[in-house]
Amino acid sequence: MEKLYTGQIGLTTKKDGYVRVAELNKESIFVDHSHLHTALQGDIVEVEVLGKHKNSKGEDELYGSVTKIVERGKKGYAGIIEEENGMFFLLPDDKKMYTDIIIPNNSRKDAEPGMKVIVSITNWTDAKKSPVGEVTTILGKPGDNNAEMLAYALERGFSDEHAKEVNDEADAIKAKGITEGDKKDRRDFRDVPTFTIDPADAKDFDDAISFKKLDNGNYEVGVHIADVSYYVRGGMALDDEAIARETSVYLVDRCIPMLPEVLSNDLCSLVQDEDRLVMSCVLEIDSEGVVHNEWYGRSLINSHRRYSYEDAQTTLDNKSGDFYEELDILNTVAKKLNKARFDNGALQLETEEVKFKLDENGVPIDVYVKSRGDTHKLIEEYMLLANKYVSKFITKTQEEKNGEGKSICIYRIHDKPDPDRMHELDLYIRGLGFHVRFMDGLIPSQDLNALLIKMGERPEKALLQVHITRAMAKAIYSTKNVGHYGLAFDYYSHFTSPIRRYPDVLTHRLLMRVLDGDYPLESERGLYESLCMKASRREKEASDAERGSIKYKQVEYMSYRVGEEFDGMVSGVSEWGIFVEEKKSKCEGMIRLRDLGGNDFYNYDQKGGRVFGERTGVEWKIGTPVRIKVKAANLDMRVIDYSLIV
Repeated sequence: MEKLYTGQIGLTTKKDGYVRVAELNKESIFVDHSHLHTALQGDIVEVEVLGKHKNSKGEDELYGSVTKIVERGKKGYAGIIEEENGMFFLLPDDKKMYTDIIIPNNSRKDAEPGMKVIVSITNWTDAKKSPVGEVTTILGKPGDNNAEMLAYALERGFSDEHAKEVNDEADAIKAKGITEGDKKDRRDFRDVPTFTIDPADAKDFDDAISFKKLDNGNYEVGVHIADVSYYVRGGMALDDEAIARETSVYLVDRCIPMLPEVLSNDLCSLVQDEDRLVMSCVLEIDSEGVVHNEWYGRSLINSHRRYSYEDAQTTLDNKSGDFYEELDILNTVAKKLNKARFDNGALQLETEEVKFKLDENGVPIDVYVKSRGDTHKLIEEYMLLANKYVSKFITKTQEEKNGEGKSICIYRIHDKPDPDRMHELDLYIRGLGFHVRFMDGLIPSQDLNALLIKMGERPEKALLQVHITRAMAKAIYSTKNVGHYGLAFDYYSHFTSPIRRYPDVLTHRLLMRVLDGDYPLESERGLYESLCMKASRREKEASDAERGSIKYKQVEYMSYRVGEEFDGMVSGVSEWGIFVEEKKSKCEGMIRLRDLGGNDFYNYDQKGGRVFGERTGVEWKIGTPVRIKVKAANLDMRVIDYSLIV
């Protein structure tokens, strides 16, 4: 028998699979539909390699057969209950779910045909038969905002409710409040100017910044983070649930928090004018952004001002207001930190974030791209700085005692990109009409930054940034440090958001152990690595839920605008048609070849990255501006069809 490998399987539109296995040096194992043996999209599977064959491109690739389902990728499936001849079954929303799910009458919890529900698979051993499942949640009427949004989270095991035991523990912690005993032995920053800067609609405040001038002309900048690990400790139900969730989930219209709201929005949140317990990274920085001294530990703060990004920006722009001097100096130094990062090889990426304005029924009435000003970048730079210095401190302190390479830390790593993806990015850039160097399988980050600067305000710049991001390796958590390629940091951990990310809680615990001299043992590495793997997986699942909710709202937005005209830009080309992104809302849809009009026959030129007309020679490439009309918007399929206005 060939060696067995374990990895995550992804399914194609043809219902075949590819299993990604880390130890095969990024090579995937192809599994045709007949050898899936009940494996579904996102499952962790054990696969046996059967040999090699030629793929559709004529290249050799491994092929195999699934021998075991290690862990299901989804906790449940959202969809509509249907009935046929007295038999109930689920029609899943997930288009990569290639089978219906049979629901025995005693497992449907009074759900009636036509209702939207969540169903979990309870039994499936024979791939030739449909799986059997049970209704776990009745969501309500299809198309209802609450039902549709909640489905994205529940499918992936992110419940909008916490277990009773978890709530009881949180309520008891909140009832106790912050006592004098809790404040003991903490460094007191309550008299130092301190403020938070967050989105206007934020409810949980993880981080605050303190600032004061020192007698030597330098500045003491404190990055103060909610001390979640003081409240949430190993063995508690709170900790078990935080491990199960790993992250908060941010859907279009709501946040599903990792921790109960009495902690996330109250006792742990760094609200204005209240004493709060924090973990602090305090750095002495000069006017050029060079760090001269550092201090870490448990502290006590009282935030003097809750800023929104917009309010803080207004203070900077008007050169007056609360803490203007502090903000101005912090902003000036942040720009130097930013420049130093890019000079060191960091990628200059700013992906666009789509935001929705919803009416009282959750219907999107406007879509816009969130703008980023100096205050966003200010906070980002100091959070990055704290994450870098905490990671380095935890690592170096252990290595001073145990030797180089002998430390345990929860790193946020970002490996070098895969050469094949870099090659595809190179082709994309050539399709835009630009050229970059290709060296040792990589496009130098300096070249990518220079290209982005060169593109200025051209509309296709945003698309290029998306494609650069897709070409990169996925940032993950690991105890094995390979650095962070995108940030050009040798050491990097997540320290600044423990209210919404469990790896930050682990980083706080490790920091305190190092400060106390209770260094983690090598025998603990396996436990921490397994927690890293789970955190990476759950982060991906939360991201999928978030992107799914955005796509749904974009399609819903356009469903109310069928027949209306918009300006757009070609975002991709294929053998079926051209993809177009609407300028303002970033709603992407397709113009099929037959809808290009012009009484012409259209061809797809893959190498040239274009679709062109044989008779007229007219062509469409990425970045081509177009005028479009909304032809159709299918909420079931989550797709938008546009037609071209000539």
